[in-house]
Amino acid sequence: MTLRATGSFKVSLNPLDLNEVGDNEMRARISINKQFSGDLEASSVGEMLSAMGSVKGSAGYVAIEHVTGTLQGRKGSFILQHTGTMNRGAPSLSVTVVPDSGTGQLAGISGSLSIDIREGVHYYGLDYRLEGLS
Repeated sequence: MTLRATGSFKVSLNPLDLNEVGDNEMRARISINKQFSGDLEASSVGEMLSAMGSVKGSAGYVAIEHVTGTLQGRKGSFILQHTGTMNRGAPSLSVTVVPDSGTGQLAGISGSLSIDIREGVHYYGLDYRLEGLS
């Protein structure tokens, strides 16, 4: 059975140094810190790598985020993997729970997370399954 958790989150992004810097560098490395509220009461820490394209509105990013807290009453943690692309302003985003990354009462979690930004507020929808729940 697929369950759904919804709510909002606040995010703080901070630039980090790249390990190596090339000529005309178009990449960035950024720390991610989030505070989730709603069905997911949690905090997360992560890191993002991004790159800009040569055309305005084109970019890509990947990120890994470790989420720790309570999901609809179940305590534990899990890891999210982000893959995002902006193709001349058209966005595409995939955020997936890393297989076998769940701990505690969230062991066996799988699923995906969607993000929607409305009037400056970040909202999430987490569609997930937990082993042992039917």
